[in-house]
Amino acid sequence: MKEIRIFAIGDIVGRAGRNVLANKLPGLIDRERIDVVIANGENSAGGMAMTPEVTRELFSRPINVITSGNHIWNNSDILQIIDADLNLLRPANYPPDVPGKGYCIINYKGMKICVINLMGRVLMAALDCPFRKFDEIYEKVKTESDIIMVDFHAEATSEKQAFAWYVDGRATAVFGTHTHVQTADERILHNGTGYITDIGMTGSFDSVIGVKKENSIRFFLSQAKVKFEPAEDNPGINGAIFTVTNTGKTVSIKRIME
Repeated sequence: MKEIRIFAIGDIVGRAGRNVLANKLPGLIDRERIDVVIANGENSAGGMAMTPEVTRELFSRPINVITSGNHIWNNSDILQIIDADLNLLRPANYPPDVPGKGYCIINYKGMKICVINLMGRVLMAALDCPFRKFDEIYEKVKTESDIIMVDFHAEATSEKQAFAWYVDGRATAVFGTHTHVQTADERILHNGTGYITDIGMTGSFDSVIGVKKENSIRFFLSQAKVKFEPAEDNPGINGAIFTVTNTGKTVSIKRIME
């Protein structure tokens, strides 16, 4: 039985998130003996979008797969590369005629790792059912993948937990993104699926979920429209390292706040 260590990085927010990755990720990979890196990049350009330039910058770091979520379409320039031969994902439960792909399979030392990107529906866009979309993808990839990792981009804790129990024993791990706040509930479910409700955010920790705290406070005080700008002070990396086996099970989870 072989084991590998997969690092899932929480939502990268703006320049602060990109810079802290450039400065800290190589050392973290060495120290933690990380084999594969998955990162959610939907907020990496300006705090609420992705662009071709920023996406290429992230792939120039040791990042193997970039996932996304509801902000993937905020800058239409991403359409220039969304169908390119990159391991850049958008949620798989968007309608089938939407550009891009919702999962990919990468090879690491003979082990095939499927990464699936799904988005929840509670307090989010009215997309196709992520539970049934997982079923559909699983039937396609189960015989050609040793490991199945799922970025479940969702607002509601209950939806994330329900999804994890639904796929327990089929997915190797489910990690939540979107809320930008790391949760302390990492665990291995009964049938071997690793789970954490949210792996957090990579960006300014002196902020409100990555944006300037003064702007966010002004919004809550006034309820008027406020421009949200990404903060840059005190940047850090949030994520989780999953130690998984080629039998498709998680054996340990370690939260990261670097």
